[in-house]
Amino acid sequence: MEFDFMIIIILGLIIIAVAVLFTFVPVALWISALAAGVKVGIFQLVGMRLRRVIPQRVVNPLIKAVKAGLDISINKLEGHYLAGGNVDRVVNALIAAQRANIELSFERAAAIDLAGRDVLQAVQMSVNPKVIETPFIAGVAMDGIEVKAKARITVRANIDRLVGGAGEDTVIARVGEGIVSTIGSAKNHKEVLENPDMISQTVLKKGLDSGTAFEILSIDIADIDIGKNIGAVLQTDQAEADKKIAQAKAEERRAMAVAQEQEMKARVEEMRAKVVEAEAEVPLAMAEAFRSGNMGVMDYMNMKNVMADTDMRDSIGKATGSDKDQDKRKQ
Repeated sequence: MEFDFMIIIILGLIIIAVAVLFTFVPVALWISALAAGVKVGIFQLVGMRLRRVIPQRVVNPLIKAVKAGLDISINKLEGHYLAGGNVDRVVNALIAAQRANIELSFERAAAIDLAGRDVLQAVQMSVNPKVIETPFIAGVAMDGIEVKAKARITVRANIDRLVGGAGEDTVIARVGEGIVSTIGSAKNHKEVLENPDMISQTVLKKGLDSGTAFEILSIDIADIDIGKNIGAVLQTDQAEADKKIAQAKAEERRAMAVAQEQEMKARVEEMRAKVVEAEAEVPLAMAEAFRSGNMGVMDYMNMKNVMADTDMRDSIGKATGSDKDQDKRKQ
């Protein structure tokens, strides 16, 4: 019994050891590499495990590269993986570049990949150019008419400038600036409508792909349209502004006139107060004249008669004036 139990324990330990060996050492991957004619040592695979490198991420692209006829060492692929690069995408890009007769070294492809650009897409774009469509870009001709144009930019990736070169947004911005300046230099909007090629030819001559990761092959005007009459809008806005300024000045003058009118009314009331004050002194002066003997009763009566005659004449004059006004109205 004890002997059988020891055999079972030994077999269990062997099974566990084999399982650990196959788990830690990718024997199946090693066999696949040998079958593909790729020389990869079993200890190299163990070393990858110790360096926290997933062997499949390095060995499978290596097998693909060797079968495609590329000469790449496993150390370069492992180094690129440790640097955070995408090994499979770099190898695919190198294979595509070889098939398209594009000169691309592993170091440049790795640098492009580590720079955050899709190196495989760049190689594909070198073979098959990409078309970038701009939104409607508005420009104003010299006659004040707004012209809107939409362009299609055919670009090809420039692999030598992928690292450090500007992207699509810069190309679109430069082309938009060229379209605006070309439309703005036209004497009238009819020139632009009659000859849209003028825009593309002028923009192409400026070398807008300088410093970018692309090579501009052509710029084609896809659509062109007429916008607002900017000159008329500006004149209308100016006239409206002048109108508001004139209204503000008129309101200011009106306010000044109202203030002056109120000031004159206040002065009239002030003068009336002075007249009332002066008239109030007349009875006092007459009383003083009576007391001092400078004025007698007859003098006072004569004065009252004169005042009564004056009031009678005023009444007759007002009545005559009102009759004349009525006659004029009847006529």
